[in-house]
Amino acid sequence: MIQVFGTLKCKETQKAIRFLKERRLDFQFINLQIKGMSAGELKKVSLFIPIEELIDVNSKEFLRLNLKYMRFDITEKLLEFPLLFKTPVIRTSKKAYLGFLPDTMKEFIEKEK
Repeated sequence: MIQVFGTLKCKETQKAIRFLKERRLDFQFINLQIKGMSAGELKKVSLFIPIEELIDVNSKEFLRLNLKYMRFDITEKLLEFPLLFKTPVIRTSKKAYLGFLPDTMKEFIEKEK
């Protein structure tokens, strides 16, 4: 099963969802505005994507929380405030990657079959 973590407002997440729907692939969309990643999911994702790359330092949430000049544990903040994630995060049982890259996504899907 493919999981897409993102928000409905994110254009890249919308593209990833459209890509999967056009290919009639089963996927689960997790809206980060409603529910964040669990600690286990984040741990598995961070095996493929460095945790530092997952946090969006340009997001409204990052600015709202005034994190620019603070020291903090990235993992804790991502678990506490899911809107800090760069999106989309696309994950299967074997791999995870960040962003919508059509060529990478095609390879990713082929390997899952």
